[in-house]
Amino acid sequence: MNRISQAGALFLALCLPFAASECLAGTTAVGAPLSTPAMAVPAAQKSVLIDLARAGTRLVAVGERGLVLLSDDNGQSWRQASVPVSVSLTAVQFVDAQKGWAVGHAGVVLATRDGGEHWTVQLDGLRAAQLELAAATVDQANAVNPDEALARVQNAERLVADGADKPFLALEFIDAQRGLIVGAYGLALWTADGGATWQSLMGHIANPNGMHLYAISHQGTRWFLAGEQGYLARSDDDAASFKQLESPYEGSFFTLQSRADGALLVGGLRGNAFVSNDGGESFQRLPVPMPISFNDATRLAGGLVLLVNQGGGLFLNGEQAGTALLPLGKPLGKPVSSVIEAADGSLIVAGFTGLQRLAQPSTAASE
Repeated sequence: MNRISQAGALFLALCLPFAASECLAGTTAVGAPLSTPAMAVPAAQKSVLIDLARAGTRLVAVGERGLVLLSDDNGQSWRQASVPVSVSLTAVQFVDAQKGWAVGHAGVVLATRDGGEHWTVQLDGLRAAQLELAAATVDQANAVNPDEALARVQNAERLVADGADKPFLALEFIDAQRGLIVGAYGLALWTADGGATWQSLMGHIANPNGMHLYAISHQGTRWFLAGEQGYLARSDDDAASFKQLESPYEGSFFTLQSRADGALLVGGLRGNAFVSNDGGESFQRLPVPMPISFNDATRLAGGLVLLVNQGGGLFLNGEQAGTALLPLGKPLGKPVSSVIEAADGSLIVAGFTGLQRLAQPSTAASE
């Protein structure tokens, strides 16, 4: 879940991946979108949509200005849900048919308990910054390195002073209670009660330069993070702490996905993609014929991982494919930010031009 040059990568990443209009408008009026419900949009399925999720058999899409769309017929038709904010939403996930969360700009975290029909605000960027400041202040008292502790407190004070302008860019809930959200400037918060309360993890993640975090994946008690400038990190203690991994690439990574055999796939700028079979200790390149950034990846019901890039190219990888990426038909020829498999096996893609259903995955990309 974007990008080209280093400067362009930073700008577009904060507007992940296509909702640039909100960023271009600046952050001075960020409070208004946080308190303004999303407007009803005619033909909303053609709007800028950024991420997709499954809630049981229901499909849920989120996008710019608080859009949340629902489909109960495998993506053939969509309707707009009620949302209390109008900031762009960057990521969405459900743990079952009813319980889900969405995150986005202005540090917003939304929760639903009715399959996406209605949403409530659990967190915003200002509160998230205050949580980090509180955690940094407590940790400073027992810090082994006083200089690092002071720098963390000062950084947290700047986050608070900046207000609610920091986007969350990824989330990963493992059940109805426990989940991790990450975003710009290394923001990372954990909940153990379904989002009723949150605690900052920034002091427990080896990210000294405050790299933006774009993707999360987990395999049992092992968790992975990916972000800008090739940032990769792993937790071996169920997300209690993360150590930075040696990266195979200096450009930003935007997606992480685990294969059925436990291999980890990571993809990002300029079509760079890698696979690790040893928990991130080493990586092998996945050659791809087009240098177009990978935005998203999903694991299909059959166990294959499907990656999608900004040009609408779809690529399959699985245990049998090893270090090969197999094109799925021809590129769609339009920006794609997210892909998911519907309950009937069709593929749904989201992006700058809205939503599209690809009815027959074996030939879908050429239709």
